[in-house]
Amino acid sequence: MTGSHQRPDPRIVAPFGSWASPIDVELLAGTSVGLAEPRADADVVCWLETRSAQAGRRTLLRHGVDGATRELTPAPFNVRNRVHEYGGGSYAVRGDVIIASSAADGRLWRLDPDGAADPVALTPEGAWRYGDLWFDAGRDRLLAVRETHPEDPKRVDLVRNELVAIALDGTDGEGRVLVTGPDFVAGARPSPDGSRLAWIEWDHPAMPWDATRLRVAEVLADGSLGAARTILGGPDISVVQPAWSAAGVLHAISDETSWWNLYAFDGPDGVDGRPRNVAPMDAELGEPMWELGAATYAFLADGSILASARAEGLEELIRIDPDGTVRRLETAFSESYGIAAASHGAVAIVGSAREPRSLARIDRDGEVTGVLARSLSVLIDPGYLPEPEPIAFPTSGGATARALWFPPTNPAFRGPDGERPPLIVISHGGPTSSASGVLSLDRAFFTSRGFGVVDVDYRGSTGYGRPYRDALNGQWGIVDVDDCVAAARFLVDRGEVDPQRLVIRGGSAGGYTTLAALAFKPDVFAAGISHFGIADLELIHKDGHKFESRYDEGLLAPWTAEGRETFRDRSPIHHLGRMRAPILLFQGLDDKVVPPSQLDTMEEAFTERGLPFVAFRFEGEGHGFRRSETRETAYRAEIGFLARVLGFTPAGDDGIEPMEIKGLG
Repeated sequence: MTGSHQRPDPRIVAPFGSWASPIDVELLAGTSVGLAEPRADADVVCWLETRSAQAGRRTLLRHGVDGATRELTPAPFNVRNRVHEYGGGSYAVRGDVIIASSAADGRLWRLDPDGAADPVALTPEGAWRYGDLWFDAGRDRLLAVRETHPEDPKRVDLVRNELVAIALDGTDGEGRVLVTGPDFVAGARPSPDGSRLAWIEWDHPAMPWDATRLRVAEVLADGSLGAARTILGGPDISVVQPAWSAAGVLHAISDETSWWNLYAFDGPDGVDGRPRNVAPMDAELGEPMWELGAATYAFLADGSILASARAEGLEELIRIDPDGTVRRLETAFSESYGIAAASHGAVAIVGSAREPRSLARIDRDGEVTGVLARSLSVLIDPGYLPEPEPIAFPTSGGATARALWFPPTNPAFRGPDGERPPLIVISHGGPTSSASGVLSLDRAFFTSRGFGVVDVDYRGSTGYGRPYRDALNGQWGIVDVDDCVAAARFLVDRGEVDPQRLVIRGGSAGGYTTLAALAFKPDVFAAGISHFGIADLELIHKDGHKFESRYDEGLLAPWTAEGRETFRDRSPIHHLGRMRAPILLFQGLDDKVVPPSQLDTMEEAFTERGLPFVAFRFEGEGHGFRRSETRETAYRAEIGFLARVLGFTPAGDDGIEPMEIKGLG
């Protein structure tokens, strides 16, 4: 018998949180770009890039048949729209005709396909916003959702959302109205022969993931619409993403089976027949319509359909062949979105735990055949990038919640024997969003320094079917908080993390969950970090924008005398006296979703009660920070804050000192 010799661990022993990492603040703040809205027209591919180094400006790029990539909107042009405040569908391309929305004035502009000439205005100045742009090729016009705003920004009841047609020669001015009356409209898509138009509409108090209607109408000779019919959807059914195949078959995604599945109107009577569930499965082929123009499926040239399917926190690419066979494709990426048909396959934004999001050409088998753009130009040693572990755990009411767990990951360091790492609990926004396992510098910034991170898909998240998504209705501020607490306790019980160093962090609706957890579960978390979080639910209801002006009633209670008590009871601002943990607060002063006045109120209350907090306000930032200098300041602040609260010294290379926190002994 021979003895075994165990090699000594070469890693440096250092307290969790203090590990040196190549994923530094400068890398995090300024080197990555956001990729969005890929569009393809034969061999020509366009997309948007968000550049934090240019104050978060979005620019449009075009990859032509000559293999060259050209920027069509040099600074200061910012391709963005604020329909529903979140925008989407900010440009359209057909051949050499490219129309884009400018964030500066809300107008539509015609762009030069080579980026050589200046943009030419298509729509006049006015109180209009345009989104979800789509060409009606047969009539040489553009279809759009037009949002008209009154002079008084507080009169959200006077905001009008309509479908309009805009002549490409500019003769229609601000647009000719095709559909008006519903509270919201989206997704105007003409049939290939131009004889019919399909679109989505819905009314308050529903959100588009609650109840929508798929409508179809004949297009008359003068371009107006005939009588419209509802052919799918209705109360308690969400229909999204209408699209026509090349053969003229209308498709749409509906959740009538409790999962967003794809349906086709391919019966003998066309759109008058009962739609067929093309690929029945317990998976989501759609997503919440926060932004307009989303595309999670595309028709390929051979008649098959490429689609993204999400279930149990994981995503896969599937192909639905013309004979109905569903094939789950083995791919090198774990997530894909923005799927658009192109020559010899499709283009999509794809990524994995070790590969950053990239705009890629993919064939019908999901193989990447070329990369057109990367969100990250710097190579990151994969040893610093954590692999996600999907976890399920018991929570309140006998339910099961889900999350993705990311352990501390750094090939050069390990923690002291017997010490467990601190945990950052991420409460995502939406709240209908979901955790993602794709490479995130934001997450790796923490895990590479010795933090564990758990991204919680609390009840209300997407990717687990309609009942899971609806479980948050009437329970916001309760079950989301319970699930974040349950995730932390699950990892504590598993021996993964230190129960005395649990931190909760979130933005927007996730910021609300963060503040609510600190107020309603004050003994669990050692600290909280809120990015533009909601503190006063009554104020949000009174001072919100049209798209979300009734959303909170579904999540909380109807806006009645009795219901207002629920709003007040669930508002952290009225329970600050229960808070004990130090809080770090960030707020953009141009935020149109969460009023900056909420931070003023919290700051006054924290100061009055002697609660430890630090607050940062950023000029020129809205609901989500886009500027590199803002992001750098925020990440430095987070490490300095956590160092002070959790008791570690940041790595010397970071140049960050523990933060002084008023009220913290």
